[in-house]
Amino acid sequence: MHKLAPMNWTNELVKIAPRIAEEGRACDAEKRYVGANIALLREHGFLELAVPLELGGGGLSRLELAAMLRTVAHHCSATALVLAMHTHTVAAATWRWHNQKAPVDGLLKRVAAERLQLLSSGGSDWLTGSGTAEKVDGGYKVNGRKIFASGAPSADLFMTGAVEETADGPTALQFGIPVRSTGISIVENWDTLGMRGTASHSVKLDEVFVADAAIAARRPSGLWHPSFHLISMVAFPLIYAVYTGIAEAARDIALTMASRKRSADVVDAVGRMDTELTATRIAHRSMIAFAETSPPGAETTNTIFMHRALVARSAIKTVELAMIAAGGEGYFRSTGLERLFRDIQAARFHPLQDGPQQKLAGRVALGLPIDG
Repeated sequence: MHKLAPMNWTNELVKIAPRIAEEGRACDAEKRYVGANIALLREHGFLELAVPLELGGGGLSRLELAAMLRTVAHHCSATALVLAMHTHTVAAATWRWHNQKAPVDGLLKRVAAERLQLLSSGGSDWLTGSGTAEKVDGGYKVNGRKIFASGAPSADLFMTGAVEETADGPTALQFGIPVRSTGISIVENWDTLGMRGTASHSVKLDEVFVADAAIAARRPSGLWHPSFHLISMVAFPLIYAVYTGIAEAARDIALTMASRKRSADVVDAVGRMDTELTATRIAHRSMIAFAETSPPGAETTNTIFMHRALVARSAIKTVELAMIAAGGEGYFRSTGLERLFRDIQAARFHPLQDGPQQKLAGRVALGLPIDG
């Protein structure tokens, strides 16, 4: 019998990388969505890489997915981040299928067969959730505005949620609905310092009907729930693969420029840059390894977010030092370094940001409940 093998994404990426890079530069300059790049990745099978082989997908492990996203980021960071937001949602469903026998095979098969792009509203729907869900016959009427929906213009399914007021208190509902459902509209408000091509617009839900059968989970609003431990474990090693790739790309550009100078100050800056990049890579590699071998839960979540803080800090510092090593030449947009300096700033803003992360780490270390 023929044995299924994971897709060789490296061969596919070599074919399309120059087009991705060129389009990414143009989209950043013109403040438009990298939709052509996402369409190209869809055409070459990248949207199904996280789907198991048995369900028709690419069969990549999370370690392989992280390597793929890091490499795509070398060519276009905005494209890589949009792809990461789709990929981590698929990877979480794959984990549930493998480890919990969850009935998500229908979704995964559709992602593979139809090359669907999933849209996440994680920026709006962290522990508290957002939007309102009012019970009606056969389902709910949902209203809300979801921010930071990366890749919204080309997405197919919106993986989001809303909060229902119940006798037991606010309850967050999680569900997936077609992006083109009646009542869903994209508010084109993504005008930012960096990651300009992600089109991380707000998505408005106005009296959107969500059937009872579409509700995938219910959880108390504002509290840690097993689903969020899983999201933390799966999503953030993949998202921060993108920022690791940005730091690597910045280092490569800066090293080319610095090699033409080699003054004492430049040598010092290059040495500090490479040291910070090494810290970035070590932290990210450790983050992935921990996620691969640990069960979702409070301890795993805490460790993942400590790693996320270290990767973000070192990646940002790497790019700052790349600017110093490059000197005035790096200030010109034509070098590409200025764009990476802007794009890396987004590493600051994903959950858990510094304050909440440090609070979580402190509560875990002191043996306190994490909901507090």
